[in-house]
Amino acid sequence: MSRRLVSLTLDTLEDLPRPCRQCVYWELDPVSAERACANGDPGLEKEAWVSQTLLEWGSCGKLAYVDGMPAGFVMYAPPAYVPRSMAFPTSPVSADAALLMTANVVPAFAGGGLGRMLVQGVARDLTKRGIKAIEAFGDAKFGDEPDDTRACVAPTDFFLSVGFKTVRPHPRYPRLRLELRTALSWKSDVEYALEKLLGSMSPESLLRPVRPAPATRSSAG
Repeated sequence: MSRRLVSLTLDTLEDLPRPCRQCVYWELDPVSAERACANGDPGLEKEAWVSQTLLEWGSCGKLAYVDGMPAGFVMYAPPAYVPRSMAFPTSPVSADAALLMTANVVPAFAGGGLGRMLVQGVARDLTKRGIKAIEAFGDAKFGDEPDDTRACVAPTDFFLSVGFKTVRPHPRYPRLRLELRTALSWKSDVEYALEKLLGSMSPESLLRPVRPAPATRSSAG
């Protein structure tokens, strides 16, 4: 089984699950999002948002593929690009953080570590860009209301499971934070070896310094 991460572009945008491809929950303010859905063109609004963010800020998403099939994705951006980020009771996002807007793993691939792999991909990207942390709004009651449009908000339990810590509690929408220096130190040697075999890590991230074995002192003398 091969796994790989790619950056979200206007080409790979079409590999998002169809409901997510048509969703503008995060990309527009609540009134504009409702208007876009009423007019029947949320997909065009989504494409316009991704295009503008790519041009002005850069990479704003990662997709995971398993054996060539789209298996999950995350989207992220500075909070200034995410109008919905101000609509939560635990807003605003900290000034030194990017917002992880949403995370989704296709049910058939759930439980295989893809969520953590996606978050690590975001962490590597943002670290190179000088950003210190990722923040997210979690849904502490995810799944309680199956038809709730706020399914766009990922479960709080997911964020906690991949290393986020709660920085502003709330019974429904806590704000969570992941320090990037923590995210980049997650993997054990075994996990590094596994990812190397699967080819899902960039070559430079595999070049870790090898420490020489400590010298042993002779018992004679």
